[in-house]
Amino acid sequence: MSPRPILPASSAHEAVMAQTQARRAAHAAALDAFAPPDAPLTLEIGCGHGHFLAAYAAAHPQESCVGLDLISYRIERANRKKRLAHLENVLFLKAEAFELLDSLGPRRLSTIFILFADPWPKRRHHGRRLIRPEMLDELARRTDPGARLCFRTDDPNFFKAALECLEAHPEWSLSEEPWPFETPTFFQEIHPIYQSFVARRR
Repeated sequence: MSPRPILPASSAHEAVMAQTQARRAAHAAALDAFAPPDAPLTLEIGCGHGHFLAAYAAAHPQESCVGLDLISYRIERANRKKRLAHLENVLFLKAEAFELLDSLGPRRLSTIFILFADPWPKRRHHGRRLIRPEMLDELARRTDPGARLCFRTDDPNFFKAALECLEAHPEWSLSEEPWPFETPTFFQEIHPIYQSFVARRR
């Protein structure tokens, strides 16, 4: 087997960018086929096996729900739940969060769920956490005033950092309202002690 040719740095960058654009185009096409552009979306970032969002979609048939995850087999299991429950109002995609958000076009998010995301406990990895200023900025750009952000974690350090990040952000404010929907999930069953907050877009 002949070795792969080594591309110049500029060509490698162009190849990566082309792959990124292709993924974004595929996400946009899937969203176009799923719901009209004026339909507000309920988004779960890190949907895992789809336990939560499939149950939420079944209980809220009037909402258009999108779940994303980076792991292929998780999306396969989530889609199996969708098929077995005959759910037409939920779409599961293998996607990176920022790429999916870039693919929304004019669509607006009405509710965002982030449940038991990786806490990235090592300090050098904190920039990978989902609740960070860059993500809150991007979610603010994709939402209108009153949109909900619902966060839950079993990691107390991550919860404290997420809370501080949210309280310092100009576009989001904590809400005193209760958690909007409860259902047994895989991660919640293995992490019975957790903390949650609901925030609203200002």
